[in-house]
Amino acid sequence: MLINDTEYTKILNNVIGTISNAKYDAAISVNLEFVKLNWNIGNIINTNDYWGAKFIENLARDIKLKFPETKGYSVRNFKYMKKFAITFNYQEIIDNEFGKITWYHHQTLMDKIKDKNKYLWYVSKIIENGWSRNLLLHQIGLNLYERQAVSNKIQNFKNTLPSPQSDLAVQTMKDPYIFDFINYREDMIETEVERELVSNITKLLLELGTGFAFVGNQYHLEIGNRDFYIDLLFYNLNLCCYVAIDLKMGEFSPEQAGKMNFYLSALDDIVKKDTDNPSIGLILCKDKNDLIAEYTLKDMTKAIGVSGYKLVRELPKNLQDTLPNISDIKTRIEKNICLDRD
Repeated sequence: MLINDTEYTKILNNVIGTISNAKYDAAISVNLEFVKLNWNIGNIINTNDYWGAKFIENLARDIKLKFPETKGYSVRNFKYMKKFAITFNYQEIIDNEFGKITWYHHQTLMDKIKDKNKYLWYVSKIIENGWSRNLLLHQIGLNLYERQAVSNKIQNFKNTLPSPQSDLAVQTMKDPYIFDFINYREDMIETEVERELVSNITKLLLELGTGFAFVGNQYHLEIGNRDFYIDLLFYNLNLCCYVAIDLKMGEFSPEQAGKMNFYLSALDDIVKKDTDNPSIGLILCKDKNDLIAEYTLKDMTKAIGVSGYKLVRELPKNLQDTLPNISDIKTRIEKNICLDRD
């Protein structure tokens, strides 16, 4: 019996998909067994830790003699295993799908994260987004957990969106957003910031998070024979809706929310398809008064969030007091000029 090209292609893709899924499942299974092995070794070390400071060193030396070709049993890695087994119990490894990320990810998290809940949150984000170890370090450096998981997000999503879209929208939002990848100047205006964001669209999408697809900037809407333009328009594949972003260089004002409410009504009427969820608006400001923003959004009919954004990443707090300020630098320059004259 002959089959046509279309039928064959479907069969071929089905077989390829089956093989790919099996390889992925096998890799996950192997990785999970490896993580469980490391936990078991760490548990043995913790149980026999009374042997003293040289115990791990002797263990690493003798394991190396027994398995000279096998890597991963250094003093440093045994200490990771020890810490891993102290932090988590065996069932937590299964429940939190630890086998879906590499041991290198776990080492990075053990180095950088002290809080257990924060550790687990990053594990879920690695699985969700497929982050490499370097990208994980980047997100930790940008304090993603503090900006996305525990920040006080100003929004009215729970009052204006159906569940579970409302919960997912809240989880997607950050405060503040970090746009430190643009070429910043003190005198920049909104259109220049917007242009820089679009020029760095890959980095912008990374900062916005999972599921965002860029639709356009200065997106045109014709309403009542007048022209209106949305600064940045995206479609979020996870939320199944359009996300309009209004970018403001100054402080948030209630009038901005009225304008966004207008844009969202127009998007839902003109652009949104029947299969799409209601559109969401995000007003990004250099500064905002949370109480004013909360009162503004309280009775709005459309889903709107208000967040801050930063164009320059702040120094860690422990370094802020060690560097000279502008006044100090100016004074030192003036002194050096005087010395040169003398």
